[in-house]
Amino acid sequence: MTVEYTLVALGFFAFCGGLIDAAVGGGGLVQVPALLHALPQQSLATVFGTNKLAVLLGNCFSISRYLRRIHIAWKLILPTMIAAFIFSFLGAFSVSLIPKEAMEYVVFVVLIVMAVYTFAKKDLGRVHRSVEHGPKEIVLGVFFGAILGFYDGVFGPGSGSLLLFVFVKYFGFDFLNASASAKLVNLGTFSAALFFFVPSGNVLWLIGGMVSLCNIAGALTGVFLALRYGSGFIRIFFLVLLVFLIGRMGFSIFIEAP
Repeated sequence: MTVEYTLVALGFFAFCGGLIDAAVGGGGLVQVPALLHALPQQSLATVFGTNKLAVLLGNCFSISRYLRRIHIAWKLILPTMIAAFIFSFLGAFSVSLIPKEAMEYVVFVVLIVMAVYTFAKKDLGRVHRSVEHGPKEIVLGVFFGAILGFYDGVFGPGSGSLLLFVFVKYFGFDFLNASASAKLVNLGTFSAALFFFVPSGNVLWLIGGMVSLCNIAGALTGVFLALRYGSGFIRIFFLVLLVFLIGRMGFSIFIEAP
């Protein structure tokens, strides 16, 4: 396989990852395997660091578009972002202490429960409910931000989709508002990861720059589709993604595992 073909394929998957991430989260399940395939000589840490650079930039562009159209519940989101940032950094430091296999099994089961629940609740996330964000809701937001931030630092795949589900299920957001809010929280987790990866030299800046441009293009496309077609479209896209994530993780656990 030529270098040119590899870069074109990597750019295509980065575009797809950015599109999926901007709409419903989970783009890393597309982009990370593509980077692993394109950079077999690089360490896992370098692949993850390069990926985080791309998704951070794509995330920033998608957030800038969402903020023009979506009202953000900052009273809830800011504490959640801070908790996610702190615990994502702690998760990155703890990566060698947590058995990834056990984490993978837990997330696999959680994804199945999320998919069944979302499919069964036909009206879930279709309408944005006005929920008061008092101390109880803020504490709950910090709790979920800490848990999912730590998970993103240790493992990562599907963290954006998990956040989206949390905002819909526990805070009454529709899928469109939940998607925008999840992007803001992920801004904290991605930034924290780069604070860990950049000083350790685990970012390929040239490859990361190319992947970032494609990821940004995909992110802008994803936001356009989300804003144009609304929560109904995101709900369907979310369910499709969950099926993909379950299939991909199931294959990794039961087929690829030695």
